[in-house]
Amino acid sequence: MSTQTKSPVLGYLPDDTPPLGAMLSLGFQQFLTMFPATVLVAILTKFDVGITLLASGLGTIVALLVSKRKIPMYYGSSFSYIAVIITVMSRFAPECYNSGAAYCPEGVKIVQVGIILTAVFEILVGLLIMRAGKAALDRVLPPIVTGSMAMVIGVALANAALGPAGNWAAPEVAAKTWLVAFITLLATVLFSVYLQGKGLIGMLPILLGAIFGYLVAIPFGLVNFASVSSAAWFELPKFTFPAFTDPNAWGMALSIALIFIATVPESTAHLYQMSLYIDELAAELKRKPFNIKELIGLNLVADGADDLVVGFLGGCAGTNYGENNSLMAITRNYSTAVLMTAGAMAMVFGFFGKLVALVNTMPAAVVGGLSIYLFGVIGMQGVALIQSEKVNLFDPKQLAVGAIILILGIGGNLTLANGVFPFQVPFLFPNGIPAIVFAAIVGILVNAIFLVFKKE
Repeated sequence: MSTQTKSPVLGYLPDDTPPLGAMLSLGFQQFLTMFPATVLVAILTKFDVGITLLASGLGTIVALLVSKRKIPMYYGSSFSYIAVIITVMSRFAPECYNSGAAYCPEGVKIVQVGIILTAVFEILVGLLIMRAGKAALDRVLPPIVTGSMAMVIGVALANAALGPAGNWAAPEVAAKTWLVAFITLLATVLFSVYLQGKGLIGMLPILLGAIFGYLVAIPFGLVNFASVSSAAWFELPKFTFPAFTDPNAWGMALSIALIFIATVPESTAHLYQMSLYIDELAAELKRKPFNIKELIGLNLVADGADDLVVGFLGGCAGTNYGENNSLMAITRNYSTAVLMTAGAMAMVFGFFGKLVALVNTMPAAVVGGLSIYLFGVIGMQGVALIQSEKVNLFDPKQLAVGAIILILGIGGNLTLANGVFPFQVPFLFPNGIPAIVFAAIVGILVNAIFLVFKKE
């Protein structure tokens, strides 16, 4: 008893509300942690940075309310959707996307329909799990499907990383952009390895890598500050309305929505991880366990609620952030009130015109250097998922499903014209099925065959 008095347990559980000073400082840490990756997705896909920040904050608050403040998660932009979003941009807003423009509203409007359909899928799957249990989902979407899809998504983004790193640069500046990209890449990797476990600074390797690369790019003449000086301090984010009436939107919407297959295990893994840490703190505080690992269905419904918000506003497709989860574990702060504070901060910063303009001055070379690392990590996470679930790759069924997804997804995206299989489906895919989507469909169908016709 005396030991407890001398060394009180410090930490906040999901239903705790810290004092104002602690709530603001902890909330700002959460905001800083999600900021680099969230705005980087907006830069890569040419969404508006301001509305992406605003939608991230509001989506997080809505998701927390939907989960009845039981599941502490912060929602930022998802990298999993980048490949298919770039396909949409290249096809339906090519002039804008291939120019130096920072924002392409025509493409964004089509993508919004897909994000909203993603939300519908997530909510329906969440409700199904709440009713039937997670085992039913695991049969339809086993780790070999979800892990292989993550690998496909990561590798399929190779061009989106190598392009800005230097492959798209004019010959006279290509050497400079490649050099800046690799310096940025190396710095980011070193920050992520050698600062791990060093508190808040260890949670920000992407931000530190971006700042380092940005500073390196200035003497190379790759940064132009003209837009920052001309930007207003206060600027209304660029809201857009989904293109529901555009006939092109619905086929691409299904292509975008099917990517949620790769995000379901990520979201579930985050939930399990958080449940362990929260219940450990609850035990130390002599309070009842929260057992949020049992709320898998509700967690997916909350994911869908976030995507509904960002889809209608024009922000990037969302996911709950592992970076923020790790920060919560380090600070032992799982307060949903703190996360709502961080969400409010993100909404406010979305109106800072000069901040948005400064983010948009990020050189393509720096973005490319960061992307080489980040997109590679997405692919490796697929490998990690298959390993962690102990998938038997000597089993011909598992081997077949994974092999088919990898070749159809990666090979199709890299070798087919526009990365599209020429199977036209009226209304949905009138111009053919994108390779990543086709790989997911075939992988799920092959797995279904093995479920129906079981091996003796």
